[in-house]
Amino acid sequence: MEIRAEQGDIVQQKVDAIIVNLFEGVESPGGATGAVDQALDGAISQVIKDGGCRGKDGEFTLIHTLGKLPAPRVVVAGLGKQEDFTLDKVRNIAAGAARFLRTARCVSGATITHGAGIGGLDPRDCAQALTEGTLLGLYTFDRHKKPKDDAVELEQLTVVESDDSRLDAVRRGVDRGTVLGEAANFARDLANEPGNKLTPTDLAERARAMASDAGLECEVYDQPWMEEQGMGALLSVAAGSQQPPKFIVLRYHGGGSSHLGFVGKGITFDTGGISIKPAAGMEHMKGDMSGAAAVIAAMGAIARLKPEIDVTMCVPATENMPGGNATKPGDVVTAMTGKTIEVINTDAEGRLILSDGLGYVNALKPDALVDVATLTGAISIALGDVAMGAMGNSDALYDRLQRAAEAAGEKVWQLPMYDEYKEQIKSNVADMKNTGGRNAGSITAAMLLQEFVDDTPWIHIDMAGVDVYDKVKGTTVKGASGIPVRTLVHLAFILADDPL
Repeated sequence: MEIRAEQGDIVQQKVDAIIVNLFEGVESPGGATGAVDQALDGAISQVIKDGGCRGKDGEFTLIHTLGKLPAPRVVVAGLGKQEDFTLDKVRNIAAGAARFLRTARCVSGATITHGAGIGGLDPRDCAQALTEGTLLGLYTFDRHKKPKDDAVELEQLTVVESDDSRLDAVRRGVDRGTVLGEAANFARDLANEPGNKLTPTDLAERARAMASDAGLECEVYDQPWMEEQGMGALLSVAAGSQQPPKFIVLRYHGGGSSHLGFVGKGITFDTGGISIKPAAGMEHMKGDMSGAAAVIAAMGAIARLKPEIDVTMCVPATENMPGGNATKPGDVVTAMTGKTIEVINTDAEGRLILSDGLGYVNALKPDALVDVATLTGAISIALGDVAMGAMGNSDALYDRLQRAAEAAGEKVWQLPMYDEYKEQIKSNVADMKNTGGRNAGSITAAMLLQEFVDDTPWIHIDMAGVDVYDKVKGTTVKGASGIPVRTLVHLAFILADDPL
């Protein structure tokens, strides 16, 4: 889909539909909405008076122009209460409006920048949020479906700016929003793929292709290299699968004085191994590489947006299968740092592969290190499907992560890392064990990961509660969420002292 910004008059746009807006409680529209209302001889005001358009958040009202405008249809998007209006509302409204146009079988549309007028928000930020919302809201994953004969897609959206002095800012917002929205959708594509269509080898090849397009350095390592590195924790998870594991490394050189490290969990399918999961719902375990998808996609966006920071990313990628060579409960494995882990539950495999991923990047001495994983079901119990959980050893880094999440319209919440929790992962036969039981399950998993980062400022993001959704709402669609791609990109810019 193409989104572009142009200087002009929304009233004069020759498209299938134009989008204007209305705050809740407004009875006489002004600005661009007022201009359209006037061109329609007060049709919008009449609909408001009749109660058919109230400006409520998420409300969309379709009005036929009956030849009075070049566009045959007008959509009035409800913005909700003005005092509650935020950039995140812009994203959600844009997503809903784009789906509304698609349902109305519109191929082209034009819109004003919601919130940049009476809403008082920055025009560039509004254009960026609008673009992100449109791309996220229109996303579908149907590559394995037979195309519908009568399918109509919204192919083009023009963001119309009447003030020529603001056009450059709006265009910058559209450009940035396009990069961020497309990156999140790329992560969604990866996470939505069935396990037989996205093996570790396939994931590595897609990362390599993206890196080539974006100008990133890419290295993909095979099992012999992992053996040379002593990555026994990663290899213990891969032992039960017929699919060879891969270790994917992407590098971005942006200059500046900071070096950021990303690690993503890349379990392309998780049966639980010998500690096998129940059959019901196991199909969703194709998305157990959502953390990997997020960091890979974020690297692509970072390469296109070019913050002044160096970023190194790694993804340990494997399946977790109950084959004849699979690791057994009670086995002891040795990570590349030399620390040993007793495997109590083979379904707690994410922390095993991440221990070697973290050990690899930490050896490069980054200034900040962030890992992303669908790590524990416990995080869903704690935070539901609203927020990511974050744990780490640096309040300063967490504060920056929180700023990044707020800028992206994503939510994160910090959980404690008190020393007492470490007692739960003490082992009688190894340096630690890979599960500490049900209590504080997300925290004890993070306590294990902390053993592999030394004193490097580090944050672990457990995204298991927000990785997939089963209903459409705002920028959320059915399937993979694409969280936290945009948060990671914003974090890179914040650490480069140049917030997006």
